[in-house]
Amino acid sequence: DKGYFVEPTVFSDVKDGMRIANEEIFGPVMQILRFENIDEMIERANRTEYGLAASLFTQDLEKALHFSSGIKAGTVWVNCYDVLTAQVPFGGYKMSGIGRELGEYGLEAYTEVKSVIMKMGQKNS
Repeated sequence: DKGYFVEPTVFSDVKDGMRIANEEIFGPVMQILRFENIDEMIERANRTEYGLAASLFTQDLEKALHFSSGIKAGTVWVNCYDVLTAQVPFGGYKMSGIGRELGEYGLEAYTEVKSVIMKMGQKNS
């Protein structure tokens, strides 16, 4: 009668080979993995078969741009998380989904393109 509720859970000292480090978990769950530099972080994240979203908190704009361009994820948040608006497409890379929701790209699933080519007779002929 209370329903299903998952307490917010943090897993620390997670290693690359652990299942929790490589799966897409939905819910109030966080995995903490240590890293030496941003390139290592990007490489490790890109090694998984998922790529829905990524988030980075930093004051360094150069790091934010490097991370955003290097990470294989459909959405990248910098200094925020889970911010969605109707104008911005949302969707994943790899096994995290095909296509996009929201924004102009999201409308494409509901539209069809038609080409009409018509040759008209020459005027005064």
